[in-house]
Amino acid sequence: MNDTKDIILINANIEISVTALQTIVDNAKKAVGRDAKGHYRVDTADKVSEMISRFLMEKDFEGYVNITDN
Repeated sequence: MNDTKDIILINANIEISVTALQTIVDNAKKAVGRDAKGHYRVDTADKVSEMISRFLMEKDFEGYVNITDN
């Protein structure tokens, strides 16, 4: 994601809407399609992680956490 900074992976519990989660799952399935047996081979938890990480990078989460009132 960001080659100029050290990045670590953390596991956290977050709250998102059911609609957002369903949209991520639906889009992930569309992106990979079905295999020969008709199953989807995609880890939707990884997709959620990727999307949230990208969002935090793009929206300057580091800057946000530097504001004491946040």
